[in-house]
Amino acid sequence: MPTQPLNKKDALEQRLNAETAKINWHELQKHYAAGNLLAIAEGADLIKVAVAFHQDDTAKVQAWLADKTLFEINDEQALDWYESRTEHWAVVIPPFVLVQKST
Repeated sequence: MPTQPLNKKDALEQRLNAETAKINWHELQKHYAAGNLLAIAEGADLIKVAVAFHQDDTAKVQAWLADKTLFEINDEQALDWYESRTEHWAVVIPPFVLVQKST
């Protein structure tokens, strides 16, 4: 049975999923210091958020910021992740690096 070609959104999701990797907080510090690091709440879909950023879907991004699905990392959280050497899933959507705590 022949496979169906991927639509653009599915292809984008596959590409972003392939570009996602685990990374230690220590390696993310420079992005945090530059102010271009955003976190995704546990239980949310990192790839769906990355797709919305890639597609400049402002409405979705604003809704996620409002309900804290997407959030800026404060200094206290950054210090906690530094001290505990927390690993995160990360994907780059220039100029941002989107991270989600690895469970």
